[in-house]
Amino acid sequence: MNDVPHAALATRAFFLYPYPMSAFGKPRQLETEAELYDAAIKILMRRAHSVSEMKKALARRCKDENRLKSVVERLKRENLIDDARYAKQFVRFRTETRKQGQFRIARELRARGVPDRHIEAALKEAAEDANPAALIRQRIERKLRMTRGEIDQRKLASLYRSLLGAGFPADLIRKEIRRITHEEEVPEVDVEAE
Repeated sequence: MNDVPHAALATRAFFLYPYPMSAFGKPRQLETEAELYDAAIKILMRRAHSVSEMKKALARRCKDENRLKSVVERLKRENLIDDARYAKQFVRFRTETRKQGQFRIARELRARGVPDRHIEAALKEAAEDANPAALIRQRIERKLRMTRGEIDQRKLASLYRSLLGAGFPADLIRKEIRRITHEEEVPEVDVEAE
């Protein structure tokens, strides 16, 4: 150990850490429409994308607007990208698996570039199947099972904030917390101050 210089140890430790993404730079620029289409298919094989997300992903690989537009139109014609279908799948997954509320789901879909008409239709369809009060109860019960000690106002406020962050309406959250914990007063929390 003593015969190895400190600089050599420092360079060896460097290899234990992954390279940052910026070290790889921009993706290779694609020259033909066929290459761009193949790249789009590979992108879709990883996960579904909204039209806006696909445009952004392909724009990193090609600067030619006409070629980009042509590939996106082809993907739409072949029914490989569709914002309405994407919104329905996204809402179903986030509601059933992640137990998230409509406000958060809508915010995330908007961030992904999905038009409001598709978001509203998907949320309306999901609302017929899902019961937000039941989702809130499930989240509260899970959180209370993991909580040690007495449930005080601080823990209730934390629970309330987490449910607000999950995208549920404040009045419904307070109603369900009162129902499950038998608390008369649920603290009002200023989420913006946190």
